[in-house]
Amino acid sequence: MRLPLQGGLPPVAAPSGAVVEIACDESGFSGTNLLDPATPVIAHASVDVTVAEAAELLATLRSGFRFAPHEFKSRQFLRRPEAAEALAWFLAALRGRARVHLVDKQFFLVTRIVDLLLGQPSYLAGTRLAGQRRTDAHVLHRAVRTTGPDGDAFLAAFVDMLRTKRRDRAGDGSVDRFFVARDALLRHAPGDAVLTALDRVRVAAVQARLYAEDRSIPPPLEPLLPALAETVLCWSAGQRRVLVTHDEQSALTADRLRRLQRALAERAGLPAGESPLAGLVMTDSRDDPRVQVADLLAGVARRMPRAVDDGALLTP
Repeated sequence: MRLPLQGGLPPVAAPSGAVVEIACDESGFSGTNLLDPATPVIAHASVDVTVAEAAELLATLRSGFRFAPHEFKSRQFLRRPEAAEALAWFLAALRGRARVHLVDKQFFLVTRIVDLLLGQPSYLAGTRLAGQRRTDAHVLHRAVRTTGPDGDAFLAAFVDMLRTKRRDRAGDGSVDRFFVARDALLRHAPGDAVLTALDRVRVAAVQARLYAEDRSIPPPLEPLLPALAETVLCWSAGQRRVLVTHDEQSALTADRLRRLQRALAERAGLPAGESPLAGLVMTDSRDDPRVQVADLLAGVARRMPRAVDDGALLTP
């Protein structure tokens, strides 16, 4: 027995104007466990195909390349002897009709430190629309990557400090531990603008707002929201609205999607009712072949990013 689908933000009425409908899924999502070395990257894939076209694509893989239904997960798919030929055919069939957005989880955390603790918390944080501090984020990311244990400890302390499920532990010293880790990293990068600008009072205030469930602050450890925003921006291109069908994800709640929808509209100078994000409908991937195609593409991109890195599939 299936449970009812959770989340999503279906449009109240049929979206007006030019609209593109895409289907999305991800690979590598591990909740707030963003430091798992086994899954350093999240791939968020989107396809612009009809249900019939997606079903035909999957049927061709089954008949022409003799894949069984259970093999349409990337791990099984890529292990087959026919994988190279089938993958080339699959990607060619999707050329111009699919996009993949790759998220380096470590860099995502660094952008969260920059955007959340130094800037104004925004649902556009982590996207191309919040690029003012991107140079600082890249510099800090290099420092984290090149300092080994101290860099890892700094990111781990940041994650621990902002886990909202620990609201009952406010004042447990997590802010202090974060600044101890900051000071250790600062010894390797004494001139880093982000590390030196971090302020204990401001950081504690952000933590307090998160613990108090201030919904105006985007969830700091949820990479799917900026990934979705980037996907919408790519397909919209400032000229049309995007209606999303997505495999069920608890991170994509109606409240969060409504705030993202509004933020995208405000940045584009549009009324909320004309946001580039027209709406998002949840579905079970077993019921929608378009989502199955997106799932397979996301898995391939996460495991073999060079296979799709030809400028036709990867988003900026």
